[in-house]
Amino acid sequence: MYRGGIIVKTPAQIEQMAAAGAIQARCLRMLRSKCRPGVTTEELDEAAARFIASQGAEASFLGYRGFPKSICTSPNSMVVHGIPGPHELRRGDEISLDVGVTKDGWVADAAITVPVGPVDPDAERLLGTTRAALEAAVAEARAGNHLGDVSAAIQRTVESAGLSIIRSLVGHGIGRAMHEDPQIPNFGEPGHGPQLKTGMVVAIEPMVTMGSYDVRILDDGWTAVTKDGSLAAHFEHTIAVTDNGPDVLTRRAA
Repeated sequence: MYRGGIIVKTPAQIEQMAAAGAIQARCLRMLRSKCRPGVTTEELDEAAARFIASQGAEASFLGYRGFPKSICTSPNSMVVHGIPGPHELRRGDEISLDVGVTKDGWVADAAITVPVGPVDPDAERLLGTTRAALEAAVAEARAGNHLGDVSAAIQRTVESAGLSIIRSLVGHGIGRAMHEDPQIPNFGEPGHGPQLKTGMVVAIEPMVTMGSYDVRILDDGWTAVTKDGSLAAHFEHTIAVTDNGPDVLTRRAA
C-alpha cells in the first residue's frame, strides 16, 4: 500500500523483513569479533559473504548499482561506502561496517562503527554520541510523529556534543528495494515532514564527524570521506513503525 509515495508494509511483510534483520544482526556480531589488528577489509567482506550465504540469504550490496563487494567497510575518515580490499586494520583504528541482507525478497540494512583495540577519548566520544543519536531517533519513530521529529532527535544529540552531522547523506525507506521513499535527513525541524504511519519501515543512519560535515567521493565513485580528514562514525538500524511503538528489525534476537 502507498501513502504519499511511501510503501506501507503489512505485519506479515514486516516479519519477513525481521527474518532478514536477524541474519543481518548475527552477521554484524560476527564481523565485530573479527575486527583485530592485521585483519584486512577484504577478509571481513569474505567472512560476511560466507555467513550470509550460509543463512540462505543474499548480500544486498553486491552488484547494487555496480557495487563490487558484499559489505561496506569504512575506516577512520571514511564515512560510508568504503570498498573492501587490502587495507589492514591497525590498533587504534575505528571502522564502520555496513551490511545489507536480502531474504525471500525483503531487505534489512544496518551499520555499526567499532574500535580496533583501545581508541583515544575523542574517538570514544564520537562512537558513543553517534550510537546515542541513533537511539534517540529510534525513540521518535512512532505513529503520529513526523519524520522531522526523527531527524531533529539526531541533530540535537550530535550538535549538543559539539560534533557535526553529515548533511549530504541520508537515511531512507526500505522494503523489497534497498532504497524507498522517504529520504530521512539527519537534521531537521520537529513536527515537519511526512507523518509516520503504522507499517512504514525506515533505515535510520546518523553519520557523524569530529570536524566539518563536508565530504568528497574518491575516484572509485563510491567511498565518501571527510574533506578535512576528521574521524567519522556511522550507525544504522532498520525500524518498523507499529501500533506498539518502534520495532528495531535489525536488533531482534534470532
